[in-house]
Amino acid sequence: MNTYLFSKIVPDHIKGKSTSLEESFTPGTREEATDIFRRACKRLLNVKIWHELSGFGSGEFKLTDVDGNEIHKLAEIGNFFKIDLPGPGTTSGDGYDWVKVEAIIDNSNAEAEEESFGMRVRACSNPHTAGSNTAHFFTHDATSSFMIVRENNTVTAFYYGRNEILNTATDSVIDKVRNAIAGTVALLGVSELHWTRLLKGLLSAKI
Repeated sequence: MNTYLFSKIVPDHIKGKSTSLEESFTPGTREEATDIFRRACKRLLNVKIWHELSGFGSGEFKLTDVDGNEIHKLAEIGNFFKIDLPGPGTTSGDGYDWVKVEAIIDNSNAEAEEESFGMRVRACSNPHTAGSNTAHFFTHDATSSFMIVRENNTVTAFYYGRNEILNTATDSVIDKVRNAIAGTVALLGVSELHWTRLLKGLLSAKI
């Protein structure tokens, strides 16, 4: 693991649940490893294919601008993910869960022995509305951080969830119940299955 990138991308864990996952692949040549790294970084930013990478039962992710309008490009800092999870969504999120991209760090260098790439997103309010309620089953404290690291011929994809706390302080009674159920399911390990499948998908040769 790249400790420098970890310190820049992954926040300190203060409260709630923390999740740490990783998947690695070591191909036969350095050239293959650099190709896998480069492809994994692009897939990480191409959130519209995450559902395809993660497989049946996973959420669908769409990228939006600061106003919540869907856009079709690779993710950048300040963009939002509109997440359609199986089951009912939040009323505050217009039926969706929302996160905001708050950090992307690119330390890619195909000539070096090690290269890395990272992105962090945070639970947030619905960009379509002026309300301050976090439109996610976790509170605004919760972050998801992703890292892709190549060390020589080995490429590893990491996921770190930090400060995962149920979002039951929202103004909507419906959202209180929904977030309690969805968040509890996630905390029981369902989200870990989803993220593990995504990490494998980022490294796989084919979707």
